[in-house]
Amino acid sequence: MSPIVHCVRHAQGVHNLSHANHHLPDPELTSLGGEQARVLAASFSSSENIQLILSSPLRRTIQTALLAFPGMQVVAWPELQEASDLICDTGSDLLDIKSEFEKSLVDFSLVEPGWHIKQGKWAPIAKRLLERAQSARQWLSQRSEKEIVVVSHGCFLHFLTDDWVNAVNSHATDWTNAEFRSFKFAHDEDKTPALRETIESRERRGLGPVPPTQKQQLELQQTTLETWIKWGVILA
Repeated sequence: MSPIVHCVRHAQGVHNLSHANHHLPDPELTSLGGEQARVLAASFSSSENIQLILSSPLRRTIQTALLAFPGMQVVAWPELQEASDLICDTGSDLLDIKSEFEKSLVDFSLVEPGWHIKQGKWAPIAKRLLERAQSARQWLSQRSEKEIVVVSHGCFLHFLTDDWVNAVNSHATDWTNAEFRSFKFAHDEDKTPALRETIESRERRGLGPVPPTQKQQLELQQTTLETWIKWGVILA
């Protein structure tokens, strides 16, 4: 049986304060972001069922995971890194980030050298991002844990969850800082694993129980990708 996956966007980072801060490499959380992450822990009523915490290897996501789930090990997973190749969305060299968190409960065994170089499977190209998201869903669907937390980034979470509602806006994401949504696995017509937001999660966000159809999501995806390419968020 596939796990329930709780997807989390990182808490407020320094780069979220202004577009001028987008030139900052691998920025940290703000003081408000730290508080958001600590408050996030209280949002999980059944945290005892969480058996795996995965985080993008960027500073802000690791910090969010450590603060939200103190005392629990965090597994850094490069598949969750942000979509764009902006300086603020590009991670640090593996040796540097491992050294920074060497005294924390972070496992970097899944992170390969060069993970932060936005080329090949990590390129900010629409096709590569769709492939990365599908690969991540496949891997997650085969895990034996009951519940998994995934801490990632606003833009890539649209790829991972395949939910494109309200993705076209000035922030290039519908996810707010430190927001979490819960998903169960289903299968699309082509039999590939798909994440479907739970009714409880939708209700928590003030939405009705019926999500957009797969056809509607594909239309929203196409519009979003075309717009993000036009804006330079990702590449064609």
